[in-house]
Amino acid sequence: MTHSAFPDGIAGPVPDRDRSPSDIDAACRVLASEGDGLSRMAVALRAIGAEGSGPALGNAFLRVVEAFSALTGRVVVTGIGKSGHVGRKIQSTLASTGTPSIFVHPSEASHGDLGMIQPGDAILALSNSGETPELADIVAHARRFGLLLTAITARADSTLALAADITLLMPQAPEACPMGLAPTTSSTMQMALGDALAVVLLERRRFTATDFGVFHPGGRLGARLRRVGDLMHRGAAMPIGAPDITLRQVIMEMTRKAFGCMGVVAPDGRLCGLITDGDLRRALDRDLERTRAADIMNLSPLTTDPDALAADALRLMNARARPITSLFVLDQSSAPIGILHIHDLLRAGVA
Repeated sequence: MTHSAFPDGIAGPVPDRDRSPSDIDAACRVLASEGDGLSRMAVALRAIGAEGSGPALGNAFLRVVEAFSALTGRVVVTGIGKSGHVGRKIQSTLASTGTPSIFVHPSEASHGDLGMIQPGDAILALSNSGETPELADIVAHARRFGLLLTAITARADSTLALAADITLLMPQAPEACPMGLAPTTSSTMQMALGDALAVVLLERRRFTATDFGVFHPGGRLGARLRRVGDLMHRGAAMPIGAPDITLRQVIMEMTRKAFGCMGVVAPDGRLCGLITDGDLRRALDRDLERTRAADIMNLSPLTTDPDALAADALRLMNARARPITSLFVLDQSSAPIGILHIHDLLRAGVA
């Protein structure tokens, strides 16, 4: 093997002769094992048993959905170790999709953070074995104050499952770890079950893209959820003119405003047409004083409204074989109230 050009401690590219197909095989076995665990859980969810017939996962899941939908407080998610990491992710997903929730670390709960858990809250405790001693104080707190205690675990006879009001019992599935010790398949199943719960609650609440945007104002996702009305140019910035202005006046208006187009506005205030740079080029052989805006305008321009999502405006711009760069924004009477340029979307991080 040749001397690595990478600094000490940083691995360079693996030479072809050092690559082993068994590494890929092992990785694929992990994916297959975890996929099998998810498949078993989907089967268990669909197997809704009759009332009192046993701990059917589907029945328990529906009970949790009903309970969390009716909460006056928050879902308090808790867990330790890998279950704690998964629990933090589940709590974050719940909160960002409209279900009020917090994460309380079991050890911190025993040292004062039990005060964060209030009347009206419900607890979602995660423990694959169901025998996590650190959860004892939270379980006791739930019993003492009559709080709903729900659990995600893989053992029906565990201390946590027996203490819980509702147990989401994951089906038995081997860990992907060859020793069967490292939480792999089990933690994937926990996370997927939490995602399923969050999405079902989202749909129950009819949580919309607008609601999602309120909780995700930052970054590219937040940008795509911004409204056209937040980004458009208004008033005197709009390139507009009457149908009877001359071609020379059209050129002057488009040059001053630099949007690559001009809206043609009828006497009643409606947008009745659009002239683009392409329309101008095709009309350059015409008389600049005799030709009117109405003679060369496009009668069916693409438009949008101020409440449309910026991402939807971008899709509209790209919908044609030849993408367009500007959209006029109309009010309910079809009057132009703004114009949106592709550069506005780029600056906002949408495109």
